[in-house]
Amino acid sequence: MVQQVSVDPEAQAGKAAEDGTRTLAGDLAYRRLMMVNVVFVGTSGAGDRGWVLVDAGIPGTKGLIQGAAEARFGPGARPAAIVLTHGHFDHVGVLEDLAAEWDAPVYAHALERPYLDGSAAYPRPDPNVGGGALALLSPFYPTKPVDVASRLVTLPEDGTVPPMPGWRWNHTPGHSPGHVSLWRPGDRSLIAGDAFVTTAQESIYAVAVQELEIHGPPMYLTIDWPAAAASVRSLAALQPERVVTGHGRALEGAEMRRGLDVLARDFETVAVPRHGRYVDHPATAGDGSAYRAP
Repeated sequence: MVQQVSVDPEAQAGKAAEDGTRTLAGDLAYRRLMMVNVVFVGTSGAGDRGWVLVDAGIPGTKGLIQGAAEARFGPGARPAAIVLTHGHFDHVGVLEDLAAEWDAPVYAHALERPYLDGSAAYPRPDPNVGGGALALLSPFYPTKPVDVASRLVTLPEDGTVPPMPGWRWNHTPGHSPGHVSLWRPGDRSLIAGDAFVTTAQESIYAVAVQELEIHGPPMYLTIDWPAAAASVRSLAALQPERVVTGHGRALEGAEMRRGLDVLARDFETVAVPRHGRYVDHPATAGDGSAYRAP
């Protein structure tokens, strides 16, 4: 039976501004948009092209993202780039509009390109895992790819993130083929995307109340569980000081690391569903770039 890894409320990180944006470190902040987080990297007041947006929310959140960006960085402040952890619908909901309006490049892993240049759709979700309403509704979530081909830049193979000095990208597949997590070794800050999350994303109730728990990636869109386990273990080995995930509240400190270590150690017990479309048969790489369901 899948379980959660509970975390003490004192592990919650970030001080909230009036608009709901929470600052974790001097230049690292995030904003919760209903069921998903977007991350802002850049000091307050950084101005035009002085910051980076990580991920691009769900459909209908363009105004909220722009409003939070202007409140933090200044009126009319555009990002130097948009960096994606992956291309699922709840992370690229307003990507096309924002990239065009801001005239911003979009950085992503090479294996995510088919889902960002309009050429491939993700494998269909699995509504039979997780047991919650959000999982049951997953067949209705968009899988059609967005198309930002004209602005798309592949993250360099050396692990650097050009618009984010001091940060590195780690390939953390499993939830999607080209999923990346962003790591800053200087202060051990981690932007984990959906490699793991801090709420039971399958449950509407859990998403609403945001109880502090550490979970594996959202089950209904995870297509390769062995890869997901390896990704969590690689992130736990970093021993981060603070982490913001794609879903749930940001966490920090020793209690967060304890919970992440437990998830890494017991991943197959606490994170992997007993049955599911991709549990015994992970989605396999077709031509090396696009994944197809078996």
